[in-house]
Amino acid sequence: MRKKTAIVVGLAAAATLAAPLPAGAATAHGTRAACPQLDKNLAWYGDNRAKLQKMIDERGTCSGKGGPRPVAAFDWDNTVVKNDITDATLAWALQHDKILRPKSWKDTSKWLTPAADEALTRACGTAVPAGRPLPTSRNTACADEIFEIREKSQTMGGAAAFAGDWNHRRTVPVYAWIPQLFAGHTPAALTSFARKARAEQLAAPVGSTQTVGTHKLAGYVRYYDQQKDLIRTLKAAGFDVYIVSASSEPIAEAWSGGVGIDRKHTIGIRSIVEKGRLTTGIRGCGDVPDGMGEALPYMDGKRCLINQEIFRIKGAKAWERQDAAHRIALGAGDADTDVTFVGDATGAHVAINRNKAELMCRAYDDEDGRWVVNPMFIDPMPRKSGAYPCATSAYTAPDGSHGPVRRVDGTVVPDQVDGAF
Repeated sequence: MRKKTAIVVGLAAAATLAAPLPAGAATAHGTRAACPQLDKNLAWYGDNRAKLQKMIDERGTCSGKGGPRPVAAFDWDNTVVKNDITDATLAWALQHDKILRPKSWKDTSKWLTPAADEALTRACGTAVPAGRPLPTSRNTACADEIFEIREKSQTMGGAAAFAGDWNHRRTVPVYAWIPQLFAGHTPAALTSFARKARAEQLAAPVGSTQTVGTHKLAGYVRYYDQQKDLIRTLKAAGFDVYIVSASSEPIAEAWSGGVGIDRKHTIGIRSIVEKGRLTTGIRGCGDVPDGMGEALPYMDGKRCLINQEIFRIKGAKAWERQDAAHRIALGAGDADTDVTFVGDATGAHVAINRNKAELMCRAYDDEDGRWVVNPMFIDPMPRKSGAYPCATSAYTAPDGSHGPVRRVDGTVVPDQVDGAF
C-alpha cells in the first residue's frame, strides 16, 4: 500500500472562471503568447515532455479557446514524491510514542481479525491506560506488530490481520487502519507529526534507511523535480490542480504545500472528527455512507471522490465514468490504486512505472493514444521480466478475484511487455 495523489480538474467553480487569464491567453488585441513551458533542463523519458507540453498547449486556458478551466489530478506517493509519506509519518509516530492505546484493538477496524487483536494486545500490553501513549520507541514487539500489519496485512506470526467482505476496488482495510490508529489526536496534531517526519525525511540522504522495531524501511523522501515543474506549468497554464491521495488527509496536507497545492486542493482519507479529535470513523463517498472505511480514495474510490468533490456529482453517479466535460484533463499515478482516475483523463494519462500490472497493461495498450509512461525519476525499477498478464489476471474485481483487463469497448487487452524502464 503505498500510495497516496494530486489532481488537475477539468471544471472549476464559477468564481475561478472570472479570474484573470494566465500568460499565454488571448489579449484584447487578439494576439497570444506561447503557453507556459516545461523546463527543458529536467529529463523525461523519450518524448514524454513533448507529449505533455502538447496537451498543455491544447487544453490550457492559455490556448485562448475559452471555456471552463481544465483539471489535473495527481496521486502522491511515488507519483509526486519518491517513497511513502504514510510510512514516514507512522515510523516517526512509533519512534516518538504518538500512538494512543485503544480500549480494544478490535475497535480500530471492523475487519481486524481475532488473531491480530490478540497479537497486538500481547505485544503492546494493557499496562498503559486507554487513551494514553504506547511506549513504542522502547517496546520493539509492539512497534513490530503495528508495522508488520501496515506492511503485509498480517501479524508477526504470519496470521491474516484482516478478514471479511469489502469491495476490493473501493477500499483496502489496512489503508483505513493507519488513520484509525491516530484516533484521539486532533487533525492538527497529526499534521504536525507529518511535518516533523517530512523535515527528517527531506534532510536524510537519498538511499538512506531507518529502522522501526526490527523493520528496515526507506529513510528518505524526495519531491520529484519533474512533477513539481509539471504542476507549476499546469497551474500557470490555467489548470486547476489537485492531489488525491490514499494517505490520511492531515498527513497529505503536510506535504502538498511543497508543490504549491493548498489544503482545499488536497484530498485524502477523511476521518470523522468528534469534539475536535479524530475517530476511527471515515467519511464515505457517493451513495456509500460514512463508516469504517468502506469507501476510500483507492482505485474506483479515487474516481468517486474526484467526481464528488471536484465536479459536484452526488450519489451513486459519483462512481460512474462521466462525460468528457466532467472528467479531468490530466491524471497521474503509479499503481493499480490509481488506475481508474488516471484512465478517466481526457488529455493525458501519466503512468509512473512501478511494474503494477493493471496500470501498466492500460498504459502500454494506450487505447486512446494519450498514455505517457515514465520510469520513476529517482532509483527507477529495472525492466519487468516476462509480460504483464493483461489478458488473464491483471484486473482486480470488486470481490477480490482476478480476470482480464478490458478496454472501454469491452475488448480484452493483450499481454504487454515492459517498455519504459
